[in-house]
Amino acid sequence: MAEDELMMEEDAISLEDATDSELQDTGISNLVDYVKSQYKRAEDYRDQDEDRWIRAYRNYRGLYGPDVQFTEQERSRVFIKITKTKTLAAYGQIVDVLFGGNKFPISIEPTELPEGVVSDVNFDPKEPEQLRNRDNMESPYGFAGDGQDLPAGATAKSLQEKLGPLKDKLQDIEGLKEGVGKTPTAITFSPAMVAAKSMEKKITDQLEESNASKHLRSTAFEMALFGTGVMKGPFAIDKEYPNWDDDGNYNPVFKTVPQINNVSIWNFYPDPDAKNMEEATFVVERHKMSRSELRSLKKRPYFRDNVIEEAIQDGENYVRKDWEDDLADYAPEYKVERYEVLEYWGVCDVEMLNEEGIEIPSEMQDFDEIQCNVWTCNGKLLRVVINPFKPAKIPYMASPYELNPYSFFGVGLAENMDDTQTLMNGFMRMAVDNAVLSGNLLIEVDETNLVPGQDLSVYPGKIFRRQGGAPGQAIFGTKFPNVSNENMQLFDKARQLTDEATGLPSFAHGQTGVTGVGRTASGISMLMNAASGSIKTVIKNVDDYLLAPLGKGMFRFNMQFDYDPKIKGDLEVKARGTESLMANEVRSQRLMQFMQVAASPALAPFAKFQYIIREIAKALDLDPDKVTNNMDEAAVQAEIMKGFQQPQDEQQPPVAGANPADPTGAGGGTIGTGQAPVPGEQGFTGVPQQGGQTNTQPTQAVGQQPQTTPSIQ
Repeated sequence: MAEDELMMEEDAISLEDATDSELQDTGISNLVDYVKSQYKRAEDYRDQDEDRWIRAYRNYRGLYGPDVQFTEQERSRVFIKITKTKTLAAYGQIVDVLFGGNKFPISIEPTELPEGVVSDVNFDPKEPEQLRNRDNMESPYGFAGDGQDLPAGATAKSLQEKLGPLKDKLQDIEGLKEGVGKTPTAITFSPAMVAAKSMEKKITDQLEESNASKHLRSTAFEMALFGTGVMKGPFAIDKEYPNWDDDGNYNPVFKTVPQINNVSIWNFYPDPDAKNMEEATFVVERHKMSRSELRSLKKRPYFRDNVIEEAIQDGENYVRKDWEDDLADYAPEYKVERYEVLEYWGVCDVEMLNEEGIEIPSEMQDFDEIQCNVWTCNGKLLRVVINPFKPAKIPYMASPYELNPYSFFGVGLAENMDDTQTLMNGFMRMAVDNAVLSGNLLIEVDETNLVPGQDLSVYPGKIFRRQGGAPGQAIFGTKFPNVSNENMQLFDKARQLTDEATGLPSFAHGQTGVTGVGRTASGISMLMNAASGSIKTVIKNVDDYLLAPLGKGMFRFNMQFDYDPKIKGDLEVKARGTESLMANEVRSQRLMQFMQVAASPALAPFAKFQYIIREIAKALDLDPDKVTNNMDEAAVQAEIMKGFQQPQDEQQPPVAGANPADPTGAGGGTIGTGQAPVPGEQGFTGVPQQGGQTNTQPTQAVGQQPQTTPSIQ
């Protein structure tokens, strides 16, 4: 059994497998009835919310509900799917913001004042001169003189590896000094920062392994459409890793790992008295499982194999909800061959648990209620376990699109534009019906002028027979007036109201025809920045209600069930979704401006240039870990660059005749007019003309127009 499985078994107290007689004696049905009653409460509470979600789904799909009644005059059934356009636009913006940095938007940072850990330590391999003369020195830390000098480019990681098991006792190691190194050769690192980066990498790997990005995108979609997105985790599962031996036999490896899932809002039943997950005392998740899926629960910890088989033998018990028929493209009449499994997370009465034969830990003996996890199917308890997480937290996160302070469930984009969607559909149907009427003639027939018994249908080439001698015209054609332009104007007005209701202007998701300030690049940038205001609140909700609880849950999971000491420390979790709200161009410009200000010798000591450079890399959508050096690496890089930077006087010899004091070689004075030297004088390099005459011209002053000599004919 894996080490992490043993850890979880020690931290969890569950109802073990029992025989049928034992189940009957313990009265397990009491706990089943309690779970069913809580589920019924939550189900009744969200009836009105389900109506809102169904209406939002129909608007997204372009479907008219049974409550929409059409008159005989209304022939058109067109549905303009503006709700779908807006929903996908909002969903796309949320995803772009959350994953703009190509990393899951969660980071781990050390607290400002770590407790019990030295904030900063430094180590200089060349500093302890007294160690150079010692014989038989076997220091593992790379002191000078022991033959184990740290090579150039040594980093905090390499130093940590050399420290080995003593890295958690940094303050007791000889040669390490508290604080930041003050010598060029000193290696400085923060133990808390090392732990934070290790923990962040651990959590990032776990999230990637559980496909958390995919689940987060699904959650973001339901947020935009229905108003609330739900995620679950972390919870432990036994994951199968493919493995083949040398003979080609398949021998998979199973490992207990934390898992993250998206939970559909339709299967999520929270405490009706709560307004958010922090206030919720219980949550019920409804599962629709096949027989094989139900049997697969045996592979998960603390599920009772014999009871699962009994639930399967009792037969399928899944009953379709009304909303399932509305969500389906058709409503089948046949029975669904599935099992309804209820997963309950929340408080349970201690007396009820004692009746079920569950041993209560000594530290919980005085509690009236304890958080538990209960699974039921067909009136049977598949799993009962005291919440193993410390502190006890319900492993669900629910984020609203738009916060409703008086309800657990938020308001979605589709609901905000429900009325305008109805108006747009009505005006468009009127325009289409009018266009059809105006494009055809209305036929009037005087039957007294026609031979009786004729077919009065009209089509090209139709022949009508008149009565002999009947006066006047028998068939008349009337043109119906075309007012579709007025209807389309009303349609455009309703669409403008949709932009205001949702906070997502049409130009933000590709509508053409923008006029005014939007015709310039700077104008478009201004409009886009203004349009991003509506999404800021949404991303902030994601940070507060989803990402931060998820990151803290992963942090607590690793702190409790992972014995790796290098990830332990006084750390805090931060959600980074809002960091991408500011336009990268604006952010990078501000950072560059600050660097110019901080370049002043008086201000440079107070600026954190390493942080600034990393932030500039982020603003440019680059990975700062790959394109930037830390302080130690930067010092080594600076030493290397010195070899390529020779003094200018060595690279570029001075121009002949130039003033050595003038580094430009151009001289510091103004060149005036004068006579060029004549033959025989010092400095003359010309060729004498015929007759011994020399062509001499005044020397041109700098900045003067060239003087021309007239030609002699």
